[in-house]
Amino acid sequence: MITLIILSLTLIALYLYSTRKFNYWKKRGIKYVKPVILFGSNSENFLMRKSLTETLTNWYREYPEEKVVGYFRSSEPGLLIRDPELIKRVLITDFAHFYERGLHPDKRGIEPLLQNLFFAEGDLWRLLRQRMTPAFTSGKLRAMFPLIIERAEQLQSRTLAASREGRTMDARDLMARYTTDFIGACGFGLDAGSLNDENSEFRKLGNQIFEFNISMAIITILKDAFPLLSRNLKYMSRLENQVISLVNQILKVRNYQLSSRNDFIDLMIDCKQKGVIEVESLEKVKSDGTPDRVKLELTDDLIAAQVFVFFAAGFETSSSATSYTLYQLAHNPEVQKRVQKEIDEVLSKHDNKLSYDAVKSMTYLEWTFKEGMRLFPSLGYLARKCTRKYTFPELNFTIDEGVLVTVPVQGINTDGQYFDNPFEFRPDRFKPENVSESNRYVYLPFGDGPRACIGARLGLMQSLAGLAAILSKFTVEPALETKKNLTVEPKFDVVQNIEGGVPLLFIERKKTE
Repeated sequence: MITLIILSLTLIALYLYSTRKFNYWKKRGIKYVKPVILFGSNSENFLMRKSLTETLTNWYREYPEEKVVGYFRSSEPGLLIRDPELIKRVLITDFAHFYERGLHPDKRGIEPLLQNLFFAEGDLWRLLRQRMTPAFTSGKLRAMFPLIIERAEQLQSRTLAASREGRTMDARDLMARYTTDFIGACGFGLDAGSLNDENSEFRKLGNQIFEFNISMAIITILKDAFPLLSRNLKYMSRLENQVISLVNQILKVRNYQLSSRNDFIDLMIDCKQKGVIEVESLEKVKSDGTPDRVKLELTDDLIAAQVFVFFAAGFETSSSATSYTLYQLAHNPEVQKRVQKEIDEVLSKHDNKLSYDAVKSMTYLEWTFKEGMRLFPSLGYLARKCTRKYTFPELNFTIDEGVLVTVPVQGINTDGQYFDNPFEFRPDRFKPENVSESNRYVYLPFGDGPRACIGARLGLMQSLAGLAAILSKFTVEPALETKKNLTVEPKFDVVQNIEGGVPLLFIERKKTE
């Protein structure tokens, strides 16, 4: 009897705790997606039936007349932003209220590998951003380009072997191997070898990073519902020692000194040698109301965290975007011919060799890639957390500190209000004369504002080089097993992936083509 009473009281307490904020949006007169206990509004995502991007995109389309839509992340209120002007406020104009991503419910218990530029919050983020921004100048990117050329040639060789055998290739896996090898080289200074070795350790590492299973889904639910109680649960425990040990080993081999590799490890060693970083605090103020000063010294673990996210984000986002672009080109042969014509003409002016300047000249290829990212952005949504009470002046309602604000990038990108015939693959949308300033806040593949992707230009460069390497030698066509309508892998969260890969045929081009 006592056991039954305790169980009943526990269930009642759990119910009351989980539903304590479910009137949050109703009180503010905001339309919202109805929540359920424990899961909030996105049970399909937690149960791995739909990706979070799909869920957010569906909400975007279900409320076409609303500028904002409320939802619940477990028991915590979140806000979906549908209006470009409000997006501009959150990402740029009022950034001081939205400088956190909020992807980790308890930033005080953040894991070592997640103390990187993407997941870091507040002062840690600002300190890292200030020190790392100079690492992505045009000069640094140009110096890295020879590493891209080597991998692009290996990419062509792997594709040629399959083409001559008439084998279907998974474009997603192919481009992931290319980007893994490049990021391995310019990130770790190592030959990842995944284009030549089916069982490359770096390819396995990449797969592990983005593996999302039931246990991780449970951890996500617990962290969202009970952040303090679940602080010691880790996402990255299976990778932590492996990555930190690898980076420390490379640092020791180089004796913590700059090499001639011009890779990301060199850039991080250079950052560390510059000494203590000091910036104005985002989080702390002096008694007179002015920002306090905060300092940071880069440790080996912090360097490992930056190298980790450079590797993870660098290979996964680019391989997702390039493989989807190839898929679209396979189904749009006229666009593909135009891309190939441009590539041929540019390369003929550069001794028929890929180079930094050659790739920079391939404008139609760039428009084509941007159109692929519009239809299927690698990051299908952006997230920002409100750091102190904020009132949206256009709507005259206030949200509290801790509310997660999301921008449904894919939903906006496929809205006919902003893009005519939104599901048509049409690269000419990105001709300079067709791009208006008003569209700036509806096309956000790399984000915008102070927390925009720091590696956007590097990602664009390696992606265009990979596409140029393929399309200069091969024509892509649908295979028998290629689906007309691709299905998004529901287990993936931050970066989108296609269920079952992207099988395509790569037909070797004739020299007279």
